[in-house]
Amino acid sequence: MSTPKHHTPLIDRLPKVRGKLREGAQLAKVTWFQVGGPADVMFRPEDEADLAAFLKGKPADMPVTVIGVGSNLLVRDGGIRGVVIRLGRPFTDVVVKDGAVHAGAGALDLNVAQTAQMNGIAGLEFLSGIPGTIGGALRMNAGAYGTEIKDVLVSATAIDGSGNIHTVTPDEMDMTYRHCGLPEDWIFTSAILRASSGDPEDIAKRMDEIQKARAESQPIKSRTGGSTFANPVPDRAWELIDAAGCRGLTIGGAQMSEQHCNFMINKGDATALDLEQLGEEVRRRVKEHSGVELRWEIRRIGERLGHSIIGKDA
Repeated sequence: MSTPKHHTPLIDRLPKVRGKLREGAQLAKVTWFQVGGPADVMFRPEDEADLAAFLKGKPADMPVTVIGVGSNLLVRDGGIRGVVIRLGRPFTDVVVKDGAVHAGAGALDLNVAQTAQMNGIAGLEFLSGIPGTIGGALRMNAGAYGTEIKDVLVSATAIDGSGNIHTVTPDEMDMTYRHCGLPEDWIFTSAILRASSGDPEDIAKRMDEIQKARAESQPIKSRTGGSTFANPVPDRAWELIDAAGCRGLTIGGAQMSEQHCNFMINKGDATALDLEQLGEEVRRRVKEHSGVELRWEIRRIGERLGHSIIGKDA
């Protein structure tokens, strides 16, 4: 009679850390869509050195996924294998030093804009219109209202998959529209943003205008993930979606917003599969109607449940 094999729990294969490790973390609680399965293990590092040591010491075959505040993220219903890294409070500092804004990768874009405003720093107002964190903004070269993160970036600090720390410039990051060319396993930890002097009241007025424009044009009070698809320059994604008859299109508990049809919303009972299938149906209809193939801007990660068929780009 053979002896049954006993598998070492994943968490026991990980190096010792100063931060927090938690098994079975519910990711639906930390994403704006509020859908998706659990992480095998979530790691919240204590600081940059803790993160670097973890990446140096982890098993080579251990998958690692990084998430921010989940504002532009769709976690699939089967959850995420391996370790999910979430940068918390130790990575949220924002300070003005030597005429530049130094921000941790976990800092909310809005908080960075507000800190700049309070210090009479102009040029970062656009960040108040971008949901999410600086780390996410760096990874996708986020932008709004005519400015992208690369336009104000001096340098960023990132840790590669082997735990080595790098300081890189926008040119080295190969930043283009909604794209950063650094390897996917590099984790941003901080950034230095270029700034110019301005009047705090004028800056606050501009930020108020941005917030008002967002509230009027976007379903910001819904469970959403921001823009679903990148604009296929010179076209605008929402116009193509509208022309293809997809405004308000619904699959299960997922809907293309009536207010802004490039935003998907969870009406309350959507699954990640509902949302992803809806996005793929929109892509199919737009391609059929206009010949344009939309590219997902929302990051989709994790494993699906069952054997549902999704589009070829899933």
